[in-house]
Amino acid sequence: MKTEKEKMLAGELYNALDPQLMAERRRTRLLVKQLNDSRDDEEALRRQLLQQLIGQQGEGLWIEPPFYCDYGSNISVGDKVFFNFNCVVLDVMQVTIGSHTLFAPNVQLYTATHPLDWQERASGLEFAKPITIGSHVWVGGGAIICPGVTIGDRTVIGAGSVVTKDIPADVFAAGNPCRPIRSLAN
Repeated sequence: MKTEKEKMLAGELYNALDPQLMAERRRTRLLVKQLNDSRDDEEALRRQLLQQLIGQQGEGLWIEPPFYCDYGSNISVGDKVFFNFNCVVLDVMQVTIGSHTLFAPNVQLYTATHPLDWQERASGLEFAKPITIGSHVWVGGGAIICPGVTIGDRTVIGAGSVVTKDIPADVFAAGNPCRPIRSLAN
């Protein structure tokens, strides 16, 4: 029989109040609090905390506090990824981010979701869908990336956009719902 964590990572309905999952989120909250409370002159401490917090990371990850995530272990980033102030990553499932990707302030990445059927939702079970963001992507301030979305390489997402569907590579996309506005291909 699968554990609740195995169900969660498989995208199946799972119980977020499972003791193992609650303990993992508690550990993450403590690390996030230390990161968010750290001073600008404590770069070594921040690097150490990020090593404990983020599952897989390339060189040069930079996160401006405050930053929030559920687990951290389900986040994978390439080289030179930058998160500006007040970003949120609900990494119930895998969040994969390519190299040289930039997140403006207040960007939110949500893998977590709930059943549309009210009776299923009332059971307290939830599920998740992965998010994949390519390399050299720029996500504008206040954008929300919804569960199951893939954003292609070199794409720019306009500020305030709500990304509900996949966005291809090499486009400027914006709006609610977010849609490609124009090509950025040379």
